[in-house]
Amino acid sequence: MAQMIRWMRAFLRLGTGISFLVLIVAVTVQVVSRSFVGGSPVWTEELTRFALLYLAGFGTGMALFTGDLVNVDLFSEGLPGRGPWVLRLVSAALVLVFCVLTIGPALRFTQIGAMQTSPAMGLRMDWVHGSVLLLLTMLALAAALRIIGMVTGATDGRPENLIGEIE
Repeated sequence: MAQMIRWMRAFLRLGTGISFLVLIVAVTVQVVSRSFVGGSPVWTEELTRFALLYLAGFGTGMALFTGDLVNVDLFSEGLPGRGPWVLRLVSAALVLVFCVLTIGPALRFTQIGAMQTSPAMGLRMDWVHGSVLLLLTMLALAAALRIIGMVTGATDGRPENLIGEIE
């Protein structure tokens, strides 16, 4: 289980990094072109938006692992006994249920994009709409791995990077 979580984190970090790199390149081309050429290529605007969508798609699942999603730790971690563990488990289960319920509509949304193209790049929009499907799938997988890890005892469900903790 721990190995699977490590692979998932590595995949999400790689996807997030590539998305961020594409975003950096597109914005750099925009800034340099506007500063020295007089205008930037039209495709940079679209590519920037698409990179942001994929950044969110990969980054949201990663944020569940790292603790960068919104948490109510002040309340939950202050509970006695197994209360915090139970709340972390219920929270992960609710995230999983929500994602599973919305993956079907996201798939339909993605399929509709096959009939459309982006105006500047001519990219089929199912590649763009797929970022929503990616986000829900990665978040569902991260939540499922957290649940399995908690139930099997491989993890206590706490995020990796709790602010203020001493290592």
